[in-house]
Amino acid sequence: MTSDTPSPAVRLETEGKVSIVTLNRPHRRNAIDFDTNYLLAATLKQADVDPATRVIVLTGEGVGFCAGGDVKNMVGSTSFGPADRPYVYTPGRDLIKAFLRLEKPIIAMVNGAAAGLGATIALMSDIVVMADEAIIGDVHVKVGLAAGDGGAAIWPLLIGPSRAKEFLLTGRMLRGEEAERIGLISASVPLSGLRQHVMELAEEMAALPPYAVMATKSAINRALEVAVTNVLDTSLAYEHLSMATKDHQRALEARATGVPAEYDGR
Repeated sequence: MTSDTPSPAVRLETEGKVSIVTLNRPHRRNAIDFDTNYLLAATLKQADVDPATRVIVLTGEGVGFCAGGDVKNMVGSTSFGPADRPYVYTPGRDLIKAFLRLEKPIIAMVNGAAAGLGATIALMSDIVVMADEAIIGDVHVKVGLAAGDGGAAIWPLLIGPSRAKEFLLTGRMLRGEEAERIGLISASVPLSGLRQHVMELAEEMAALPPYAVMATKSAINRALEVAVTNVLDTSLAYEHLSMATKDHQRALEARATGVPAEYDGR
């Protein structure tokens, strides 16, 4: 195995014809902050242009896959990113578009909790394999935010609008076995066999004619990109607006203190 580490927050390794991209912030359950957002997109693109790579595996270090956006520093903030960076939702949009535009297949190896943005990046991957014990869900509403980072786009495409609304409007999490049963993900396997299952699948695809695999993926993703684009900018804008609400701050404070909040729609 060879290793190339562009940042301690995102690790890139190669194993034969498979590139393994690992979110490496286990102390934050691999939550994605402003800088990690860019690094993840850049690392995925780096693997995509590597001529030795035919398949990309995305996973998380430690017990979690990705806890979503890093909300630790959100209390008191109404910005998507640091105040000295004049972006509204470009980083989030660029990350989601990267998943749709990369040519090599991406397998999400969901080893633990995938929440919010973490769920989105898993579901935007081409194939999703979860551990039976892992959980996945879009919890934006639970912190007073609109589901703006792609969740409102990808969930209805995978399981239909009605069922997607049930999960997006409640912020409910579901385990790997249930996610497989309703068609949200490709497969759920015991955690002990997760890596072997994913690597066997990756190696199966890597052994096929690479242009045929990439072209087939690209053709399918053209339709997905149209559907996601129709929703993404609007939902990102709604999310940005919801960051300025008092209810969002109340939700974050309730999460930090453990004291339930009352919301008034402001």
